[in-house]
Amino acid sequence: MRKKVFLILFPVIIAAFSSFAADKISKIKIEGNKIVSNAAIMSTIKTRYGEIYNEEVINNDIKNLYATGYFDNIEVEKSKSAEGITVIFKFKEKPVVKEVSIKGTRRINRKRIEKLITIKEGSFLDEYKLKEAANAIEDFYQKKGFSEVKAAYKTSIDKDNHANVEFIVNESSRIRVRKIIIKGNEDVKAKRILKLMRTKRKWFFNSGLLKETTLSDDVKRIEDFYKERGFSEVKVDYSIDRVGNNAYVTVTIQEGKRYYVGVIRIEGNKVIATERIEKSLGLKEGDVYIERQVNDAANNIRGLYIDKGYIYAAVKSSTFFNPQTNKIDVAFSIVENHIAYVEKIDIRGNTKTRDKVIRRELRIYPGDKFEGEKIRKSRQRLENLGFFENVRFDSEPGSKPNWENLVVDVKEAKTGYLSFGGGYSSVDSFTGFIELRQKNFDYKNWSTFTGGGQDLNLMASFGDVTKRYELDFTNPWIFDKPISFGFQLYRRGHQQDEDVGYGYEEDVTGGAVKFGREFNDQLKGSAGYRFETVKIKDVVNDASQALKDEAGTKKLSTAEIGLTYDTRDNVFSPSTGIYFNNSLGITASFLGGDTDFIRFESGLSKFFPFMRKSVLEFRFRLGIEEPFSDTNKVPLYSRFFAGGASTIRGYHERKIGPIDPVTNDPIGGEALFVGNIEYTYPLNSVLKLATFFDTGNVWEKASDLLSGGIKSSVGVGLRVKTPLGPLSLDYGWPLDVEPGETSKTGRFHFNVSRGF
Repeated sequence: MRKKVFLILFPVIIAAFSSFAADKISKIKIEGNKIVSNAAIMSTIKTRYGEIYNEEVINNDIKNLYATGYFDNIEVEKSKSAEGITVIFKFKEKPVVKEVSIKGTRRINRKRIEKLITIKEGSFLDEYKLKEAANAIEDFYQKKGFSEVKAAYKTSIDKDNHANVEFIVNESSRIRVRKIIIKGNEDVKAKRILKLMRTKRKWFFNSGLLKETTLSDDVKRIEDFYKERGFSEVKVDYSIDRVGNNAYVTVTIQEGKRYYVGVIRIEGNKVIATERIEKSLGLKEGDVYIERQVNDAANNIRGLYIDKGYIYAAVKSSTFFNPQTNKIDVAFSIVENHIAYVEKIDIRGNTKTRDKVIRRELRIYPGDKFEGEKIRKSRQRLENLGFFENVRFDSEPGSKPNWENLVVDVKEAKTGYLSFGGGYSSVDSFTGFIELRQKNFDYKNWSTFTGGGQDLNLMASFGDVTKRYELDFTNPWIFDKPISFGFQLYRRGHQQDEDVGYGYEEDVTGGAVKFGREFNDQLKGSAGYRFETVKIKDVVNDASQALKDEAGTKKLSTAEIGLTYDTRDNVFSPSTGIYFNNSLGITASFLGGDTDFIRFESGLSKFFPFMRKSVLEFRFRLGIEEPFSDTNKVPLYSRFFAGGASTIRGYHERKIGPIDPVTNDPIGGEALFVGNIEYTYPLNSVLKLATFFDTGNVWEKASDLLSGGIKSSVGVGLRVKTPLGPLSLDYGWPLDVEPGETSKTGRFHFNVSRGF
């Protein structure tokens, strides 16, 4: 019985296996390709020997092959045999570009046009890239004022499937604006509108080229201007009348009605008082209605809630025209939701900087409310390190409701550099320097010496007048606390040069150690010790005896303390805040020195932001010195000096204050006051315009401080970012006669440095 069943099933099993084998791919053929290799085609398709034939896989293979951009046509055929299915891929390759030529370019350099054409010789002909190149050529010409330019292309293909591509440019003529007419304006004068427009009529100082893209931007600019004045329904259009190569542009304005803010309602607030919210709006009844200001007010409200940890709070603004008052009433609807808390903090993007260097600057911690003020302060502290190009804070859902993970995402900047170069300043004349610095140094990381947040600087500078060699190291956190430790070794000096107020040669060799403590985000204290050996020689022959008595070598041993209050928004380029720095030093023989005096210095800067990122700075500096014990007067090299680029511009360097009665060389004094008011206005990303007023003086005795003789100046300047470093060029005009001079003469002050 079993034998009979087997004899019956055996043919069925054999037939089934034969059918299964017949559906397998036994061979893949590739035909028609001449340039694209078989290997390249096989790497693109998913069809394989020995696999079951699948129409869906074949269709996907065809799509992927077309996506390569190599083929004009692809066909797939199959044939069955006893061994299985043979799949045949048949290709018609796109022509290969043999030559690309350009005709018709007479007024634009051909090389500039060639850069716009992405299809190159040796590549496959691509219709999309040809159209893209023609459009790019037209756009380029239109930006140059050829508003009627036309760019086309044609191709010719030879028997070997090689293509010659020719771009034909019809440049036409440049159209120039001869007149701009403003119509429909009642509230705004035509002159004001013309100033808003970047399209200008042709005249001596302007080419007046017609660019319709610029004209379209002008329309948007005029509309935005009107909306900022309360005309929320304004409509602006333009028309162009052509007479030969001249264009007459008419701008038509439909101002519409000017709207004002009516009743302001605040709804849904429980956590924050209505009065507090109203103060934050920047909006009140009777103001001109500006949609942007309403949106800003809604964001201000949400900012108040975020500052208290309500990051889920939603604020919606609604506006309604009130026909009874002809004003627009505004309602702010608030959904407070719940407080959010920080579950954990993830640091991302730091490949060099240690996590703990970033975490110790944060002012928000796990378990805290998700408060916006703490996040802003944390971002500011991280940016002030100078270690990162970008600092971004984000949030991700935590493991339970109302808990969020805080994500600190940083993009690291280059913090170590070897630089060298030269420059010129009105103080040091020609100078050269070489500097090796790592602002994010780590003495424990022997592989790269980076990532620990320490600052190491080795610097040497040398010039016609001055020289300086210095080693500085600062660790801002020791014992994992906001306590800093640093040391300094240096040697500096200057040659005799009466043009910059040095009637003698000076050499100083010394070192210092300093500790600091950060009490809070604004207040820092410091204490340190400094020891110097100062050598004075080559005093000018005709100097007074008092000046000659300074010659010789002395040791200065000084204990120092300091206190700093800093609320600046950015330490590198502040726009708001206060910087108040005070230091007190006692130089004494009982500390191991040769002279005794006390020195106090105080500096205060206040920054005010203005429109377009301009900044007004008030800066004051006060200094007082008093000798004690057996010392009758403060040594020359430790006195205060003023005048020149860093104090009171318009005067010679160091020439304000007491002077030697014989040589008229400055001899400094024991009291100093300098005040500066400076306004900087950015013209672009690399250039700033500055105007300033400087005032102050140096007095022989501390008791004479502010007793009279104030010297002042006014001037203008430029601040330029250059590859070598920032350049400052100031011209100051003295308002008073300089000591030792008989008339007033303005002076240029020029300086190139390595910080901006």
